[in-house]
Amino acid sequence: MINTDVQKIFKQFEGQLIMVEEELRNIFKSDSVLIPLIGSHLIEKGGKRLRPLFLILCAEIAGYKDKERLVLASVIEAIHTASLLHDDVVDGADTRRGSPASHSIWGNQTVILVGDFIYAHALALSVAQKNLAIIEALAQSIMKMTEGELIQLQKSGDPDIAEADYLTIIAYKTGSLFSTACKIGGLLGSFKDKELAALTQYGLKAGVAFQIYDDILDFEADEEELGKSLGKDLDEGKITLPLIYLLEIANADEKKEITDLIIQNRNHKNPQLIEKDLKRMLKLFAKYNIIDKAMDKAKSIVESARNELSVFPDSPQKDALFVMTDYCLQRKK
Repeated sequence: MINTDVQKIFKQFEGQLIMVEEELRNIFKSDSVLIPLIGSHLIEKGGKRLRPLFLILCAEIAGYKDKERLVLASVIEAIHTASLLHDDVVDGADTRRGSPASHSIWGNQTVILVGDFIYAHALALSVAQKNLAIIEALAQSIMKMTEGELIQLQKSGDPDIAEADYLTIIAYKTGSLFSTACKIGGLLGSFKDKELAALTQYGLKAGVAFQIYDDILDFEADEEELGKSLGKDLDEGKITLPLIYLLEIANADEKKEITDLIIQNRNHKNPQLIEKDLKRMLKLFAKYNIIDKAMDKAKSIVESARNELSVFPDSPQKDALFVMTDYCLQRKK
């Protein structure tokens, strides 16, 4: 029986998540020594494996417990991993979860090619499952993630970015893979129509809330806690929800000041200036309760995600999905 405490949920599925990691290592197998080498670097620094756990839980709520769910959970995590490799190159990020980013060790060309290999191998494994709906869902997710990255690049350092643009970006970049993980769980259990749509939307909204909270943490947590520098998104030209809300509510002089800071950060990488700008930004966040406003948005999306599960009868699996959605707004890493 699944306990609704999040730590006990992770413990309950620890054995299955270990098997997912074993399957994930298989995806990195190659005649090229660099692919398993980089794979080991990534796996050892891996996170909580949230997306695989969402897939496993959704498969359980659909009554499916065969091994294929573990293989496909590893496919989902492999796609996520490949996207991180590419994102770090695009963003010029030096670290990932507190350790050197792969491209800073092996170079951009190698890492991009390894990311391409992971995408291809992951999709090949999904083809072996002989379920066209699952293959289509994975392919659509990869397309959305790429579109989201391109839209984000177009909006990089743009102080006029709208909340709707931001929500589109994170729905594509982050929400789509959470959504696909949950949808695959339902497809494995042969869910149709209403139940499948509910899991798909539940995953999308959980992923969006997850990303909003991640962006909030960028202005709240320190590097030791989060594994990335405070204000790193701003440094990379990403205008996230807290900054969008600040630009909406600030007075004319403050808005000009913030806009100038964004443009300056976009055009130079002086650490001392960035730190000074960030301190000023944090003071304005406090003045207008911006973090609370962004959290309220994330909480409303979490509540909407929970409502998607109303089509399912009460069960320990449903309770676990509720808890995992809440966890998206409670984690520190």
